[in-house]
Amino acid sequence: MQIKLELKLINMRKVAIYGKGGIGKSTTTQNTVAGLAEMGKKVMVVGCDPKADSTRLLLGGLTQKTVLDTLREEGEDVELEDIMKDGFSESRCVESGGPEPGVGCAGRGIITSVNLLEQLGAYDEDQDLDYVFYDVLGDVVCGGFAMPIRDGKAQEIYIVVSGEMMAMYAANNICKGILKYADAGGVRLGGLICNSRKVDNEKEMIQELARQLGTQMIHFVPRDNMVQRAEINRKTVIDYDPAHNQADEYRTLAKKIDDNKMFVVPKPLTIDELEKLLIDFGIAN
Repeated sequence: MQIKLELKLINMRKVAIYGKGGIGKSTTTQNTVAGLAEMGKKVMVVGCDPKADSTRLLLGGLTQKTVLDTLREEGEDVELEDIMKDGFSESRCVESGGPEPGVGCAGRGIITSVNLLEQLGAYDEDQDLDYVFYDVLGDVVCGGFAMPIRDGKAQEIYIVVSGEMMAMYAANNICKGILKYADAGGVRLGGLICNSRKVDNEKEMIQELARQLGTQMIHFVPRDNMVQRAEINRKTVIDYDPAHNQADEYRTLAKKIDDNKMFVVPKPLTIDELEKLLIDFGIAN
């Protein structure tokens, strides 16, 4: 039976952004955070990708020292300011990082980072946070990368998707992870964010995918070269060109997330159902 409920998010909202690798997840996250920060929200971003590129646009291109690098170089005697930097509009930025190439599991960086942030009081009430965003690597929902779902570190999940087959497959797979840990961790799906790739019938197809999953397409982000121009200049669109239409798209997405009351346990599709959806909307013809 489909479960739908409104979460009582009185204090800090804990959000994780998932999606297929290369879908524009980190770009979408940082531009959305910029929109929330511009609204006056206090937001912390925890980058959960070993590439450590989840906060670059908020920091103006600054290559931030990761939590794991800091621990390797300085040992256990670490202060919060050693791993957290202030970004656009007072957003707070942390990068988990990863192991040395060819050594260890990258998912351990997330576990280590979140545990350390908790120990250092990053989530405490005196930090006055409205949101913490976890930007999680690709569509991996196992091991350390599943921690925000599995251990209740995130209350609400948003999946960045497009009308491309593998992006939809990844979104469906992530929904299976949410379903698995929904009871234990209390995590819920807040919706799909369609980061357009200009696929035929894309908006309608993702709306239908959301409907079949039991959720919503919370926003359709049109494709615009302004995103790439802002990235080249190491900024979010809102920071680089605040009057541009694309900046308004991210402001709208931020407002929709801030106002969202629809949180569900998704009902993942079978492969046959997913392929039928693609055929029905003309992608496989």
